[in-house]
Amino acid sequence: MAAPSPPTAPDPCNCSHTASPAGLDAIFSPQSVAVVGASNRPESVGRSVFKNIIDGDFSGTIYPVNLKARSVCGVRAYPSLSAIPDPVDLAVVIVPAAQTPAVAREAAAKGVRGLIVISAGFREVGPAGAAIERELEEICHAHHIRLIGPNCLGLINTDPEVRLNASFARRTANPGNIAFISQSGALCTAVLDFAAKKNMGFSKFISVGNKADIGELALIRHLHEDPQTKVIMMYVEELRHGFEFIETVREITGGANPTPILVIKSGRTAEGAQAASSHTGSIAGSESVYNALFQQAGVFRVQTIEELFDYALAFGNQPLPRSNRIAIITNAGGPGIIATDVTIHSGLQLAGFSPETTEALRRHLPSTANIHNPVDVIGDARSDRYRDALSAVLNDDNVDGVIFILTPQSMTEIEATAQVIPPLARASGKPVVASFMGLMDVSGGAEILARNGIPHYHFPETAARAMSALYRHAKWIQREHHREFEPKVDHPRARRIIDRALAREQRYLGEVEGNEILAAYGFPVLPARLATTPEEAAAAVNEFGPCAFKIVSPQIVHKSDVGGVRVGIATPEEAARVYGEMVRTVTRNRPDAEITGVYAQQMATAGVEVILGINRYRLFGPLLMFGLGGIFVEIFKDVSFRLAPIRYNGARFMVRSIQAYPMLAGARGAAPCDVEELEHCLLRLSALATDNPEIAELDINPLMVHAKGGGCSVADCRILLDPNRSCPKPSPGSESAAESR
Repeated sequence: MAAPSPPTAPDPCNCSHTASPAGLDAIFSPQSVAVVGASNRPESVGRSVFKNIIDGDFSGTIYPVNLKARSVCGVRAYPSLSAIPDPVDLAVVIVPAAQTPAVAREAAAKGVRGLIVISAGFREVGPAGAAIERELEEICHAHHIRLIGPNCLGLINTDPEVRLNASFARRTANPGNIAFISQSGALCTAVLDFAAKKNMGFSKFISVGNKADIGELALIRHLHEDPQTKVIMMYVEELRHGFEFIETVREITGGANPTPILVIKSGRTAEGAQAASSHTGSIAGSESVYNALFQQAGVFRVQTIEELFDYALAFGNQPLPRSNRIAIITNAGGPGIIATDVTIHSGLQLAGFSPETTEALRRHLPSTANIHNPVDVIGDARSDRYRDALSAVLNDDNVDGVIFILTPQSMTEIEATAQVIPPLARASGKPVVASFMGLMDVSGGAEILARNGIPHYHFPETAARAMSALYRHAKWIQREHHREFEPKVDHPRARRIIDRALAREQRYLGEVEGNEILAAYGFPVLPARLATTPEEAAAAVNEFGPCAFKIVSPQIVHKSDVGGVRVGIATPEEAARVYGEMVRTVTRNRPDAEITGVYAQQMATAGVEVILGINRYRLFGPLLMFGLGGIFVEIFKDVSFRLAPIRYNGARFMVRSIQAYPMLAGARGAAPCDVEELEHCLLRLSALATDNPEIAELDINPLMVHAKGGGCSVADCRILLDPNRSCPKPSPGSESAAESR
């Protein structure tokens, strides 16, 4: 059963109006459009935009605005917006940046409800341009005018009731069911050209530019309600929403009426993470944030523009598979083997045919054919043999989808074979993707497939990956909703410790304060005490049994590096001696450090060492990290990330997504670990992160995960505070707002 919807978490960037879809009809479906800056000058943007609207057969009325010209492209021109005698819904603005605020004020007086500012020269050029952009945004916001841009290509709406091409793109978009949102106007023009070659159509095509008002989240909300849009593609350079993006988009991609969203995010390797004092800070970079954001929202991230198109073709034209059991049909062994390898590697499996299917294949295929999966109909197969094989496997309840491969041989009926696929695929309700291998010989068949909504790829491995993308989205929609775990929290106790540290301007909290904060959030903290003399160290060992000793100093973060850690201290006599040795060693290695004492902590019993961490980002809030812990965490970097707050699903996914998970599950005969308690610790970590925005970074390393039923033990922790952190914490109860896979 799905958990009830939680309250909406506050928007860390304080830009909620950019996420609202209100008023977007004036942008996408205006009845009248004025082009401010329309021009007769050849090759000018003002002429291109105006002519594109005319040539696109816009269903409404268009008005050119030009201070000097009597007409533009044969249409009567007006010197200003206010001179137009009729109402204007949308104004497309192509004037120098410095003039745009005045145009916006005139538009407000005219009653214009939407602006598309194509002009450049705003925050992308520096502080002066940024000031103009802020003024433009403030005017639009004050007068409830929705704004696309500035610094954008414009937008295209292929809806036959509208037919608006308010852009200066060289090529228009063909009608289709895919919406495209891009931060790059230049990329838009290339995408339109590429899409035309692939016979790919669009419902909406939007260049968002600087996103002074309307951003991706507002557009996603609008497009989700658009009957012409079945799938959304996005090119993203940066996003400005964290909690709200996850909470909203996961309902769009995985709710009752799901819309798949595919995204390519640039800047993957532009800059590594800056050096940080915690393990979490040094591993977690901006890519970790975006990966977590997209995964928790159910957004499918691709690596290349070609993948973006490949998967959009499948999502836009095929149903989702019920499961991952796939059949492959081919007329050549080699491509079938390649498709099989990629199919298995992509998380799919070859379907096992029912006896009835095997018998049907035996009846219709020659004795030399392979009637098992992958089905090889042999190189001399004509369209009827392909038809019989496809019909048989699609009728098998054990088959959830089909990868159809054709290589052009002298006897192959390419066009006739292409024609048999669409009706059988539609009747089955199962996804079918095709690879007619080649370019020239198969072009006629490929066109037939494209016209009939069958995704076609030049190579079978691409077809297999597209099928895998469909399955992964189906898996996201069908995900389980587990019963939630509410950690017991003594929030005032934790706040007192943090507030005291902030009052004395202490940024680093070691285990003494750190373990007390963790205990307030229910973490399984081992018995410990601060020893300031050899005698107190001996008394701790006498009380707790074998202990680990750790130097306590606000100047020392990584204790092992300076000889500040000793484990297995078993007797009071050894404790007194080690205390003195440790203090002398650390003093010699770090003479600048103020040594408070030695933290004597009961030794944890055996278990798997893992790390839990927090790293906070200004726009997105706290990023949680989980992975294989101990001294090798930064070497192997076997970690997973989620933005807080998380649900139980998020904790389960974090634990199960690392490569070392078999160590926790009981690999090679070992006893399974207490994974359930580990998941509870991740939910405690999420609550701690969202409740206390001053926690900039936190490491629990290692957290010992004991055998099933034995719980966990916090063996070491460190916390970094930042009193200047401005990210607000979510409202109470919103830890369920960021459910992940």
